[in-house]
Amino acid sequence: MYTEHYGLTERPFQLTPDARFYFESRTHKKAMAYLGYGLAQGEGFIVITGDVGAGKSTLVAHLMETIDRSRLNAINVVSTQVEGTDMLRLAAQGLGLDTRRVEKAQLLELVEQHLEDEARKGKRTLLVVDEAQNLPVSALEELRMLSNYQVGGKALLQIFLLGQPEFRDQLAHSADLEQLRQRVIATHHLDPMGANEVEPYIVHRLSLAGWDGRPEIEPAAFAEIYRHTGGVPRRVNQLAQRLLLFGAVEQLDVIDAEVVAAVVADMAGDNQPMHEERVLPLRGAHLSSAPMPQSAEAVRDFALERRVAALEARLEEQEGALRRVLTLLVDWVENDAEPVSYRHNAA
Repeated sequence: MYTEHYGLTERPFQLTPDARFYFESRTHKKAMAYLGYGLAQGEGFIVITGDVGAGKSTLVAHLMETIDRSRLNAINVVSTQVEGTDMLRLAAQGLGLDTRRVEKAQLLELVEQHLEDEARKGKRTLLVVDEAQNLPVSALEELRMLSNYQVGGKALLQIFLLGQPEFRDQLAHSADLEQLRQRVIATHHLDPMGANEVEPYIVHRLSLAGWDGRPEIEPAAFAEIYRHTGGVPRRVNQLAQRLLLFGAVEQLDVIDAEVVAAVVADMAGDNQPMHEERVLPLRGAHLSSAPMPQSAEAVRDFALERRVAALEARLEEQEGALRRVLTLLVDWVENDAEPVSYRHNAA
């Protein structure tokens, strides 16, 4: 709906990762440097962590777009809470191996043989494991064992581990992961975007979707977006998408701080999580003097009132449109009756 209203070629703030919309924030630029360093080393583990929605998957998608597939065979595995043997099977399946009715010993031989065959073709193999915080120690140990495969002193497999912050803590403090820690050659934690990065991030994604400057987004609105999202990319996308939808419904050409506050209040009524810090002024009220709701109940009441008012306004519009249609229909019937009678008499 809002894409047509604002003349966009596609939705710029989808929540699913899309490498085309990759934005190189300060923290993502640093992460790419670590990934590039890791690829140049060609061995061991690279660990990238970040909060939910920090952009880990988009980072990897961008990396996959930049690598030379003729020299690097990259496999992406989204892990679940699987034990060691199941992790091995997931990795083997990612390599394209048939794991049905294959015992573990034979499966290890198949994986090693496949990696050696790829190396003879001049191709290295990269295994990217997402959601690593879900993996038990047995699964991580299985991955470590796979990383030991070598030919002529060169590693056959390199592994990137992506996970949430708890995985970084687990890796740093678990006595059971000491050997894995020794194989980690670089780590980086993705931080949220800074306050000065939210505007270029939003403009970047809008521009890729054909934005021509409409709606105009005021500087104070960007500041409010940052304050309500904390600079987490997925939260920014979530709020920006709702702002465009709200703007299309309300026929707005300018999105200001008050619009952001109104949409945040509406989202709070939908029980959609946002950043803890919220300012929820009434539409049209000055930000500095707007009353702050005293409870979640007040936020829900505010959102409910907005919905009721919107529904009542739409109902009035529909009733008015219906009356106009009925009036036109009556006029058409009355005006059409005489010509028909006239044609009949003339005949």
